[in-house]
Amino acid sequence: MNALTDTPQSARHQAGEIIVVMHSGEQLRFPATITPRLASATPAQLGEITLSPFGLHWPQIDEDLSIRGILAYIHLRE
Repeated sequence: MNALTDTPQSARHQAGEIIVVMHSGEQLRFPATITPRLASATPAQLGEITLSPFGLHWPQIDEDLSIRGILAYIHLRE
């Protein structure tokens, strides 16, 4: 996946994880505890995710994560 050309198609919270499906079909998964704001959010707050070409936004808790940052986190854990 090229983070400069692939964009998020959908995102959801499920069982303590954030799951992002990219337009390429690739799926990114990471724990909802990746940041302090996400870690302290309610399931309802975690489920309200808006998408931009560059990342994810949780309006109720004013949190933003870039696709590049998510990819860096995932690759560090591998």
